[in-house]
Amino acid sequence: MTTLVLTVVGDDRAGLVATVADIVEEHGGNWENSRLAELAGAFAGVIEVSVPEDRADELRAALTVLDGLLTVAVHTGAAEKDAAPSRHLTLQVLGNDRPGIVRDVSAVLREHDLSIERLSTETRDAAMYGGRLFEATVVARVPASVDLGVVTGELERLATEIQVDVTLAE
Repeated sequence: MTTLVLTVVGDDRAGLVATVADIVEEHGGNWENSRLAELAGAFAGVIEVSVPEDRADELRAALTVLDGLLTVAVHTGAAEKDAAPSRHLTLQVLGNDRPGIVRDVSAVLREHDLSIERLSTETRDAAMYGGRLFEATVVARVPASVDLGVVTGELERLATEIQVDVTLAE
């Protein structure tokens, strides 16, 4: 089996997921994992599928029929690496919205070689405060060689500097 990663984006409308799922199934593929969302009227997602190696090109070609409905890019999935053991760190970020929060938090993670596995963000009205709130959840992979205490200290310093609350959990 070959792993393909599909990125899809287009104007949101009913039936988009079913259309992609039909094409994957018709070409011997199996829908493994996905992250799909509607954002500002657009549908976007990342989908991992497995397909018999001899049918991968056939599936790639079949997905081109979606042009005009969805823009689909197909990438070959990376083989699983025999990586050193790692831990996970979950961060919850909450504060007044302002430009640069994701950049600042991700820069600290990058400095310590943490890899973001999942990131979800949202802004919403904070009627009682007269502004907008920013909220994020980050799940990052922490290499065994990284001192989590140092990372935690830097994230706490950053939270004070940019005036957000950061909650950390292993």
